[in-house]
Amino acid sequence: MLKKDSHFVDKTIQARKSIRAFEHTPVPEDLIRKILEVASRAPSGCNFQPWRVYVLTGTTLQRIVDVVCHAFDHEPGQHTSEFQHVLNQQFDPYLSRRRKMGIAMYGLAGVPKGDKERTRLQQRRNFEFFDAPVGLLFTVHRNLPASSLIGYGAFLQNVMTSAQGHGLGSCFQTAWCDYHRVISTELEFGAEEMLIGGMALGYPDADAPVNQLHTEREPVSEFATFYFPAQATF
Repeated sequence: MLKKDSHFVDKTIQARKSIRAFEHTPVPEDLIRKILEVASRAPSGCNFQPWRVYVLTGTTLQRIVDVVCHAFDHEPGQHTSEFQHVLNQQFDPYLSRRRKMGIAMYGLAGVPKGDKERTRLQQRRNFEFFDAPVGLLFTVHRNLPASSLIGYGAFLQNVMTSAQGHGLGSCFQTAWCDYHRVISTELEFGAEEMLIGGMALGYPDADAPVNQLHTEREPVSEFATFYFPAQATF
């Protein structure tokens, strides 16, 4: 049974991509709960299960979008994350990968190179959850060890994979971390909670050009070193 299902799992993982344009079709609450239930089977050190999720829809979603977009528009440079989520010093191969993805994404979004205002507006789309009907915000207890983020990453991958299997699209964004102060005030986070990111969730807009982006992946030979016993020769 597991062998048969493995092909479906592989295809679902490989089909997943970041979606940046969504239909307005609501996502049933029961489906969101099911996705989170499945995702919670992610491994975590000592079974800490460090994830905490805020599921935003309707007026609450719009309220968070409005307050963060206001900060983005009128308070540039005044909001920063509690932890480093971008490279302070750019270096290859990561700089080259980022540039290649950015050029492709902005091109599909119709943003000309060098157009600062349209670039800013496209960046602003992150904080609109790309018009997705569901926004997820993720926090972690700030006193947990950094290793807890490894299990958290597995949980996030499970959320996105399960969503993909149910015909939904997603886009995880660490950029939300920069606005943790205004978000924590609006949602009344506990003092122990640290925001680590947000995720747009909904049904993909199949006609949106920006959703045609397929980022490249390095071949296994570039990132994995194998140590196997030498094969006997006769």
